[in-house]
Amino acid sequence: MIALSDSTNVENPGFSLPEKTVHKNLEILIKDMTGRLIIATFSSLLERLLKIVEFSEKYGKKVLVEGRSLKQNIEICKSLGLVKAKKETFITVDDLENYPPDRIVILSTGAQANDFSALVRMSNKSHAKIKLTPRDTVVLSSSVIPGNERPIQKLKDNISRQGAKILHYRIADIHSSGHANRDETAWIHRAIRPKFFMLHGYHYMLRTHCDIAKDANGLSESDVVVPDNGSVIEIQNGGTKLVKLREKAASGLVLVDGFSVGDVQDVVIRDRQALAQDGIFIIFGILNAQTGKLRKSPDIISRGFVYLRESQDLLHEVRLLIKETVEKTTRGQNPINLDFVKDTVTDTVAKFLMQRTAKRPMVIPVLLTI
Repeated sequence: MIALSDSTNVENPGFSLPEKTVHKNLEILIKDMTGRLIIATFSSLLERLLKIVEFSEKYGKKVLVEGRSLKQNIEICKSLGLVKAKKETFITVDDLENYPPDRIVILSTGAQANDFSALVRMSNKSHAKIKLTPRDTVVLSSSVIPGNERPIQKLKDNISRQGAKILHYRIADIHSSGHANRDETAWIHRAIRPKFFMLHGYHYMLRTHCDIAKDANGLSESDVVVPDNGSVIEIQNGGTKLVKLREKAASGLVLVDGFSVGDVQDVVIRDRQALAQDGIFIIFGILNAQTGKLRKSPDIISRGFVYLRESQDLLHEVRLLIKETVEKTTRGQNPINLDFVKDTVTDTVAKFLMQRTAKRPMVIPVLLTI
């Protein structure tokens, strides 16, 4: 038997908070709140959502559900008969003004600061119907998914700027994680005693979980697979051997551009990344076909690199460099090899701009001969 497990909370000691404790604390909040209560949580936590609806009806509150995924899941629960609350308990956003704030509970998406979610729109004042006030209390009934720290901090900042109070899992027992803590993980291994074990998560988490599995269940290093993204794992010899193969499955980003699909190595995508990072620097010049010299000072267009009006000294130096490079490159050429001249100008100007600005804009010379 092989056990597959995530490793998100294996660093946390002890056991995770029971969901019943979360329900008890949410019930107290709903009962005692004197202003509007806005609760943001995962739309997949159906038991918690149903309890919030149940407590709201119990204490005479009205429930507004905001966010597509929440609305869909609540409707599914209704169709399955899981929602015991009366129809009148639920209100629409247009009904908010018909009830005092202390009778309103808003169930909202956006606990992870997802773009365009209901709570994010409330926090940045772009929600069409709901405006936060100092009387509101926002409950973030979720933990921070690793990697989401900065967006969630921005969300909390925007909520605070409007005066609303915030409760989150670090200051109140209002969320129970779905990921096992260290002692729970060890208990699971002792209970099921798998022959093989494969993990999921960041590499450091995987190593920590691997040590727990070996200590709790006596597994050897060969019985535990610590994979990377794209690793191919094979069970061999009739289930007696677990092997991580050398070949890799495709696991990189897949980018869609119109009707084409590619990865980050695609030429078009690489060009877009370069433009987004350092901008573009276009050079227009006209050469005398007989002498190889520029007929006038080259024109320069720049976007996303430097503001030209404030960089006149830099542009003057670039124009002199272009003139010198063109004349030096075309000397002795008859006829002029424009492709060679363009390549030389590109390399020379790109190197100069990198030295002066520490940026690598895309340099495109447009040279014509007359």
